[in-house]
Amino acid sequence: MFILQKSCDSTSARAGVLTTPHGDIETPIFMPVGTQATVKAVSPEELEAVGAQIVLGNTYHLYLRPGTETIGRFGGLHRFMHWDRPILTDSGGFQVFSLAELSKISEEGYAFQSHLDGGARHLLTPESAVEVQMALNSDIMMCLDQCIAYPAERDQAAAAADLTTRWARRCKARWQAETDCPNALFGIVQGGMFKDLRARSAEELVAIGFPGYAVGGLSVGEPKALMLEMAAHTLPLLPADAPRYVMGVGTPADLVEMIALGADMFDCVMPTRNARNGQLFTAAGTLNISNTRHRDDTEPIEPGCDCYTCRHYSRAYMRHLYQAKEILVHRLATIHNLHFYLRLVKEARIAILKGNFEQFRKEFHARIDAG
Repeated sequence: MFILQKSCDSTSARAGVLTTPHGDIETPIFMPVGTQATVKAVSPEELEAVGAQIVLGNTYHLYLRPGTETIGRFGGLHRFMHWDRPILTDSGGFQVFSLAELSKISEEGYAFQSHLDGGARHLLTPESAVEVQMALNSDIMMCLDQCIAYPAERDQAAAAADLTTRWARRCKARWQAETDCPNALFGIVQGGMFKDLRARSAEELVAIGFPGYAVGGLSVGEPKALMLEMAAHTLPLLPADAPRYVMGVGTPADLVEMIALGADMFDCVMPTRNARNGQLFTAAGTLNISNTRHRDDTEPIEPGCDCYTCRHYSRAYMRHLYQAKEILVHRLATIHNLHFYLRLVKEARIAILKGNFEQFRKEFHARIDAG
């Protein structure tokens, strides 16, 4: 169940509460990516400390390793990974897309070879994607979809969007066949960079009816202006009384702009991946901890930040760890970046509820530009 609490007058920004079997989620929200049943470098306790309300796992990877039979022995992902808050699982469609040389798509589903050994063949259908996610017991499950690369011809985008709709019907039928299933199922809008295809995909998915909807196929190499244009066109076509999830996005500025367009949920590997590469996010922009100017810097990563890392460690120490290739830097940098992302969406939510999101948005961009 999704309760819309407040919408912004000057933009489409909105704040709401999404209820799941493992707790309520206050939106807008960013979901740390835990593809392999772990958010890289941090523990569940550290995730709670940075304000994570929900994490994302991946059907494709967990199906292959350790396998649903193993996870099923624990009753699902929550007990397996020691995380008692909500979990969303992607269907695996994007991973099969990104490993296209090992896969073949048909009406039935994705036939693919495991990227782990390149030998064993598997078939991921709309039905089996739902079944795997049920075994994982994720609070929010995603329909299997066909994601396409950018750029794509119109015919290719239309065929992928149509297949996604047909698969969505099959996913919903399998989901509904499971009596008393507490897990929600979200449909995914496709259509490439063609507005009419996006509109048709959204209309068809809304007609099928889902508890929530995602905008897929963005952040796949298109220019940022085009990404925002497609999101601005698509998001208003989705029901106001359902959560709207923009998949795979993005930078802090992307999140602020997507919130302004009416998006509620986001995921991206950027805060964790960039942390491991020495890039840290601050209110004044990004900071590369490997730079020589930080060698003797006694300041924290971000003055005023109350995350564990900034409360205890200096830029000089973080640079030392990074230069020495010490594993600890991955943990400390990831804690900071996730804290930054989750603080950002929390501050956006507060601004929406107070009715001053547009001011928040302007001040955010002013700080980034000044930095």
